[in-house]
Amino acid sequence: MSLLRQIVPSLIFKSLKSPWQLCCFNPRSEPSHLIHTVTKPIAPNNVVKAICNAFRSGWTWDTLSREFHHIEFNEQLIEKILLELKQPIDAKWALGFFHWAAHRVNFQHCLRSYCLAIHILVRARLNLDARALIETVLKKNAGDSSKFLVVDSLLSCYKITDSTPFVFDLLVQSYSRLRMFDSGFDVCCYLEEHGFSLNLVSFNTFIHVVEKSDENTMVWRIYEHMIWRRIYPNQSTIRTLISSLCKEGKLQKYVEMLDRIHGRRCSPSVIVNTSLVFKIFEEGRVEEGVVLLKRMLQRNMLFDTIAYSLIVYAKLKLGNIVSAQDVYEEMLKRGFRANPFVYTLFIRAYCKEGRIDETHCMMKDMEDMGLKPYEETYNSLVECYAKAGRLEESLRNCEVMMEKGFVPSCAAFNEMVHKLCENGEAEKANAMLTRLLEKGFSPNDITYASLIVGYEKKGDVEEVLKLFYEMVSKSISPGSLVFTTLIKSLCRSGKLEQAEKYLRIMKDRKIVLLQSVSTKGSS
Repeated sequence: MSLLRQIVPSLIFKSLKSPWQLCCFNPRSEPSHLIHTVTKPIAPNNVVKAICNAFRSGWTWDTLSREFHHIEFNEQLIEKILLELKQPIDAKWALGFFHWAAHRVNFQHCLRSYCLAIHILVRARLNLDARALIETVLKKNAGDSSKFLVVDSLLSCYKITDSTPFVFDLLVQSYSRLRMFDSGFDVCCYLEEHGFSLNLVSFNTFIHVVEKSDENTMVWRIYEHMIWRRIYPNQSTIRTLISSLCKEGKLQKYVEMLDRIHGRRCSPSVIVNTSLVFKIFEEGRVEEGVVLLKRMLQRNMLFDTIAYSLIVYAKLKLGNIVSAQDVYEEMLKRGFRANPFVYTLFIRAYCKEGRIDETHCMMKDMEDMGLKPYEETYNSLVECYAKAGRLEESLRNCEVMMEKGFVPSCAAFNEMVHKLCENGEAEKANAMLTRLLEKGFSPNDITYASLIVGYEKKGDVEEVLKLFYEMVSKSISPGSLVFTTLIKSLCRSGKLEQAEKYLRIMKDRKIVLLQSVSTKGSS
């Protein structure tokens, strides 16, 4: 009899065709009693177990739909079933249930159900499936007004699914794959506030995709955020950032700047870190830049000489020459050498304030120390001396600049041309322009406007016309000042028909004639 009691329940178990029967099976029940039991309504918990066991048994979707067609799914039931299948060993069944439920008529998963499934899949390392669900739910909830809905829902489900932080790495990676960069970055910062930080691989993925999309400003925002969070770059990060500098056309600028500061070529990582701090200072965020600079120094991400030089730049950008001088003196006391970059910064600052004597002294000291001036040094001098009315010195520095193979900036040259023409020396300015054009200098409309005004004052209408035609041949669009000056010059010379011609051109182009002149008044 005891042997029979062991064999019968086993035979009954094998004969069961439904997980409903499985959930209600009692080994001590008689077969007749069992048959009557399965026809009774099943409690919610038994429904959950029945469905879970059906999936674990590998039932097909058709069989599942046939057996459970009368079960009405809702958010609470979905959640209970998913949580019952939350262990990694059941994750594939959880995904199968999620998709099967989604195909039922008049049923759609809510955001929380998606997030529960995502957590379960990530915990089981089914990352491709998790990413597919994340991307689906991000597309469904796109928009600035709802950008934190998904992450908030994931955060709310985190503990009950015994999840792992990697789910948030996948989330931000998915934002980057979908080119939702602003939302992805905001969510990244939001996660930091809730105690979750992305790993380096996720940041690298984010930066790489953003850089490939030519969103260079965002690239540097992400990198700055990394440093603030003490997530430091590897070679992959540096390669992407160097590529970003190339796309911006600024790599050569920073390489040359570091050559002047450090005296020799720096590594790509130093170039990248210097670029970041310099960009922050350029934006006027000096205090933040200094804090970040100190953090980089602690990690040996920059050289001390570079740090001091950048702080001098920041102080001078704020207009605080005295404070900048204090930093420079401290730099020298600690045994660091002066460099052309710092000297040029002081020369430019003195020029801006019109302190010509200090400018001259700094230039002399620079040369005595064997430090080589460069384009920006000479540009500051050319512009400074021109503004001060010391035109011969401005011209001389322009000559020296050209002898050393440099070409002045358009702003510096235009200042000198303006002052020369104002002083009745348009010929000198024009002769210098001719020489510079041979060296590849690119004048703009202001250059020609100053020259045209200068020759108009001298009554040289032929030179005015010559400069106008030269300007047009270079595809430089004449503005109001050029047209007004040309018409004025033609009127004074009695060439009224030509004046009327250019007046019509002005009207066709909707260029306003300056009130200081009219053809009628000039004639």
